[in-house]
Amino acid sequence: MRYCSLGSGSRGNATLVVEQQHALLIDCGFSRKNILQRLQQAELPVEQLQGVLVTHEHSDHAKGVQSLCEALDIPFYSSHGTARKMQWQQHALWRCIRGDESVTIAGMQVMPVVVPHDAQEPLQFVVRGRRDHCLGVLSDLGSLTPHVVHRYRRCHGLQVEANHDPQMLQRGPYPPALRARVAGQFGHLSNQQCAELLQRVRWSGLQSVTAGHISEKNNDEQLVRQALAPAMACQPEDVQLLRQDEVSPWQQLN
Repeated sequence: MRYCSLGSGSRGNATLVVEQQHALLIDCGFSRKNILQRLQQAELPVEQLQGVLVTHEHSDHAKGVQSLCEALDIPFYSSHGTARKMQWQQHALWRCIRGDESVTIAGMQVMPVVVPHDAQEPLQFVVRGRRDHCLGVLSDLGSLTPHVVHRYRRCHGLQVEANHDPQMLQRGPYPPALRARVAGQFGHLSNQQCAELLQRVRWSGLQSVTAGHISEKNNDEQLVRQALAPAMACQPEDVQLLRQDEVSPWQQLN
């Protein structure tokens, strides 16, 4: 199994997961034209894409889902709450998935994980490949519930959210209501919360960690590195960060 980010941040998110010759996209927060360009940059033949998993309805995660799937004639998967918000219930390509009920898609076992976020029935995903390699993709949640920690234990790869630095958020340009939303129980993980998560789920089999959804206005890459390095037992310069306008290197799980 291998995976990469096609872009991560408040202006768009998409993660590509490949097992042998089959690929899944987790979220498509870019236009169809843009995501096809990013797939080309990742050197993935578009014919390998078997479907799109949608975490929730916010535009930076769902903007291009329907257009892309219609163009490629592939299914997209979401909770009923997300589909209701997006008006997808009657769409021929939509497939309903339920929190904590695993489903096999493109030869991979997908476990949808219920998370606390200010959306209609949001989910995140743990994906397991044929050789039992396990990838956890986790962003857009405001707090670490025992359930979330349990589900993301024993992953071989993790792509996690380090959205904001609390001090930068409070001093930043957001109005008070938006600052409260981001920092709240249904908002986004801070650098420190991300570090806590890594401390709680890290184990000997963890091979790869990437941190993304980094706020361009309320965070700084150096602060992310400083916060996560102790939790990962590495030097700050070794913390791998995802960026908004870059396709990341592939991460291979062996």
